[in-house]
Amino acid sequence: MSEHRPAGIVTRGLAALLDLGVVLAGMGGLYLSWALMRLLFSPQQFSFPDVEVVMSVTTCSALSVLYLAACWATTGRTIGAVVMGLRVVGRDGRLMGWIRAVVRAGFCVVFPVGLIVVAGPRRRSLQDIVLRTVVVYDWQPDPHLAEPHAGR
Repeated sequence: MSEHRPAGIVTRGLAALLDLGVVLAGMGGLYLSWALMRLLFSPQQFSFPDVEVVMSVTTCSALSVLYLAACWATTGRTIGAVVMGLRVVGRDGRLMGWIRAVVRAGFCVVFPVGLIVVAGPRRRSLQDIVLRTVVVYDWQPDPHLAEPHAGR
């Protein structure tokens, strides 16, 4: 693992709240896009689309997994992590790769309670323990992490 300190529950929680805001803003953008398309194709009968709970939860979950996985696989940072100075990496300090990022994102969306259980001196959540990842304080960008195939 790198020389960075493991992040605590408060910092991780604030980053997660910021990321939730990003996902909700994305959901709002999708809804407004849908409404605009309806307006463009039938302006005479326009009404705002009805939102079904199941479809909203499914879309929000899918958008969350996509957002988290893409951020973790490419830079190790979501927008919330950038603001809070965090990075999610494997135990060796490198990016976790696409498969593990997608699995971790799905695990976080389906079982968010596992993120609350940040325990021990290494401050690992259930997701970190199972997937062998760690959330560290990392204010400085690491050019080697942005390029997973770069030699170290």
